Amino acid sequence: MEQKTKIHAEEGKQDLWITREFDLPLELLFRAYSEADIIEQWMGTKVLKLENKKHGSYHFETTDPKGNKYNFHGAVHEYTPNKRIVRTFEFEGMPMGIQLELLEFEELGPDTSKVTIHTIFESVEKREQQLKMPFAYGLNMAHNRIQELLNQLK
Repeated sequence: MEQKTKIHAEEGKQDLWITREFDLPLELLFRAYSEADIIEQWMGTKVLKLENKKHGSYHFETTDPKGNKYNFHGAVHEYTPNKRIVRTFEFEGMPMGIQLELLEFEELGPDTSKVTIHTIFESVEKREQQLKMPFAYGLNMAHNRIQELLNQLK
């Protein structure tokens, strides 16, 4: 299967760039990152809190088949509808530490759009830990779910 989500990680740097083009209007793609009911569907997680505003925050919880709970949370620093979200991200109990995520949304045409995610890690080592996980595969699968799910809303 072709991985449509592209990850660029330059050697020796503590950041990475993620890009993905979608066959979706910009407004619909942005909703995938800003509406709890849509996030829950494509991420397979429960949204416990979602405050999309400057100085807002979010908290997601995922339960695996064995009943183990995993929590993700962060603070929202900027929220500009259909344009940009700047937030922190922390996966509790994982060694990657706190990350800064800058999400940029771009209209490519009336029915196509793109998200670019610039993620900055605390260190090169923490970024490398992330890249050793099946991160690229999981992210590509999640983005495929966005496309499939939102095709139904078009």
